[in-house]
Amino acid sequence: MCGIIGIASNKLVTSNIIQSLKKLEYRGYDSAGIATIVEGEINEKKCAGRVDNLEKILFKNPSNGSLGIGHVRWATHGIPNQVNAHPHSSEDVSVVHNGIIENSSELKKDLEKKGYKFKSQTDTEVITFLLTDFLKNFDLVEAINKTLKTLSGSFALGILFKKFDNIVAGARRGSPLAVGYGPEENYLGSDSYALKSMTNKITYLDDGEVCILTSNKVDFYNSKNKKINKEILILSNDKHTADKGEYKDFMSKEINEQNITAKTCIKEYVDKLRKDINLYNFPINPKGIEKIVLIGCGTAYHSCSMAKYWFEELTNISVEIDIASEFRYRKIKFNKKNLYVFVSQSGETADTFAALDLCKKNKVKTCSIVNVVESSIARNSDFVLPIHAGPEIGVASTKAFTGQMLVLYILAIKISQIRKEISVSNYEKKISDLRNLPDLIKKTLNYCQNNIPVIAKDFLKAKGSMFLGRGSSFPIALEGALKLKELSYLHAEGYPAGEMKHGPLALIEEGLPVVILAPKDKYFEKTISNMQEVIARGGKVILITNETNKIISENIRFTLQIPLTNEHLTPFLMVIPLQFLAYHVASLKNCDIDKPRNLAKSVTVE
Repeated sequence: MCGIIGIASNKLVTSNIIQSLKKLEYRGYDSAGIATIVEGEINEKKCAGRVDNLEKILFKNPSNGSLGIGHVRWATHGIPNQVNAHPHSSEDVSVVHNGIIENSSELKKDLEKKGYKFKSQTDTEVITFLLTDFLKNFDLVEAINKTLKTLSGSFALGILFKKFDNIVAGARRGSPLAVGYGPEENYLGSDSYALKSMTNKITYLDDGEVCILTSNKVDFYNSKNKKINKEILILSNDKHTADKGEYKDFMSKEINEQNITAKTCIKEYVDKLRKDINLYNFPINPKGIEKIVLIGCGTAYHSCSMAKYWFEELTNISVEIDIASEFRYRKIKFNKKNLYVFVSQSGETADTFAALDLCKKNKVKTCSIVNVVESSIARNSDFVLPIHAGPEIGVASTKAFTGQMLVLYILAIKISQIRKEISVSNYEKKISDLRNLPDLIKKTLNYCQNNIPVIAKDFLKAKGSMFLGRGSSFPIALEGALKLKELSYLHAEGYPAGEMKHGPLALIEEGLPVVILAPKDKYFEKTISNMQEVIARGGKVILITNETNKIISENIRFTLQIPLTNEHLTPFLMVIPLQFLAYHVASLKNCDIDKPRNLAKSVTVE
């Protein structure tokens, strides 16, 4: 899950490459590098760490040139250091790569026998030498295609050639790659976000395709070396800015944008005049759906876990949830009467895309819920439901989680109405409640800003923590634990509160922070009983509830009171204090909020 950029221009490109790499750092920040063609030679600069480090190197020792490629790395093969940083260059070829080459060990042995000397521990260097070798006997496009056919795995490539000093080449299989068109220059990049500051004209490569960029044109080729035509898409201007504005970091900005995300999403899907949800051209008749299968990774998986409760209660349809990385390797009994729903913020998550591809090969109906409508998952789904969250830069997802849950809930309500599983009055009541949600989120955001910082101090010396919930609060507990792990590097686990007695209770000791999610629902009394078990064993309880009438316990460390709303909307409010908690604990520990160690925003490798 690295990020790549390439520019073919009539002017110096280093500055634009650096700015694009900064946008791509959400994909990885273990190292950074750039290569340009200067006076007919490949000029390579790279370093361990952030793009800022690379920028300092270039300030002291500029790398001029009107052709260039750049890379930010999330390490897979080889430790994060300067030697393993991309680009990887021979005398004649320089390559940047996003993905994994699965047969790199075998290829390396063959290339070493031919006399090629490897410098790095990466799988990418074999691509450089394969291209170098094939160029001895084949023309440019054929050499690239022969290289691609030799490789096993997933990849998106940006390539410079010493002998073709007006060309930047790109190719892909599995990993995403976009091409952008500008005045007297053209671009390639891992996604449109990296290119948006330079152009809104985008083409996406499909698997097995090659692109050849010069300053004034772009040519595309298929795997048989034949020229092909590609559609140019005009991207709309995003209403949301990717600038931090007045905020210290992107995550605090994105947490505080959740009311805007909700408002925008509801506006897109809900017709307030007709008191109806707009859902046109759905790929399968909801009345005929036998099962809904929800598939995602990480936070997206938690939104699927949340939606399972809604779909089962509202639609009377059996629901299965699956982690994408497990789904593709199971022996699945596909059913054409099932609906397969894929959830991904970026729309480029490799495991989720592979699961989608498996479904497509088995000719079942697919729907994607994504934040990036131009993404690979969106483009390959039968139906797309955008979450309308705007750019989310912080690696730990917040507003996208809200958007994912909201679209899934809206879909559940609409399917319920079509199947006549809900009365007209109840349907209209749920739509009315939806329209109030942004204000409730805003109220919760304001409340948390004032009350969470003091609570965060209790986590600094803790060996770990627990997050407990029942019913629809359980997926929120999982998400709260994940956020704390992602941001603060403290161990945290989410459990169904009723499972405590089956093992986890052994972990409770004096002073252990335990977050209890206890909304006013049918599980309330049982959850409070579980809380008392924690208190009796010395656990330090942080209670999050919307119950106002009952005195629960005098031994609760902190109680956070969220607004009362209908049961289905409570999770949207419950998650906000957990996001703030993770944020403030990480801040107190001086962690990098937007770029947690070892992680990346878009996971484009398996």
